[in-house]
Amino acid sequence: MELFGLPVETVYFYALIFSGAVTLLYLFFGDALSGLLDGLINPVLIFSFIAIFSAAGYAAEVLTSFHSILIAVISAIISLILVILLNIFVLIPLSAAEESLVYKETDLRGRTGTVITTVPEDGYGEVLIESISGRIAKPAVSFNKRTIPSGSKVLVIDVADGVLEVGLYEEMENFY
Repeated sequence: MELFGLPVETVYFYALIFSGAVTLLYLFFGDALSGLLDGLINPVLIFSFIAIFSAAGYAAEVLTSFHSILIAVISAIISLILVILLNIFVLIPLSAAEESLVYKETDLRGRTGTVITTVPEDGYGEVLIESISGRIAKPAVSFNKRTIPSGSKVLVIDVADGVLEVGLYEEMENFY
C-alpha cells in the first residue's frame, strides 16, 4: 500500500525519525516553550505517541502480512496504551516529586534547626534544618545579638538575602 506516493513502511520510518528529532529538540528547548503550552496536553505524550505508533507500524509492515489499515489500528491501540502507562507511572510521579523538593526561603520561617557552627553575637554561623525531603544548611545570624553555641536548638525568625535570623528555641518559645 502507498501513502503520499510512498510505501507505507517509508512513511512510518519518516514519522519515527521526525518524532525522534522533535523529541530531541524539545529536550533541549522545552523550557523555553513551556509557557506557550501551559494547560494543554504534555508534548512528551504527543511525541511518544507518534514515536511508538510509527515504530510499531513500521515493524508490523515489515514483519507481517496484515492489511495496512489493520496495522495502523493495532499500532494506534498499542501506542495509546503505552502512552497512558507512561503518563500514569512516569510523568505524573516525576512532576509531583519535583515540586516536593522545592522550597522558598520564606518557608523556613518558624522552623527549628540545630546550630552546626557557632553563631557569634555580631557575625555569621551555620544552622542545619532537617525535613522529610532532606537537610538544609544555611548561614545564620543571631536575632537578639547573643552568641548561640554549636549544638543549640534554634528557631528561625526571619530570612533575609539567604541568611537566617535565629534565636535560641527556649527563649523564642516564651517570646511568642
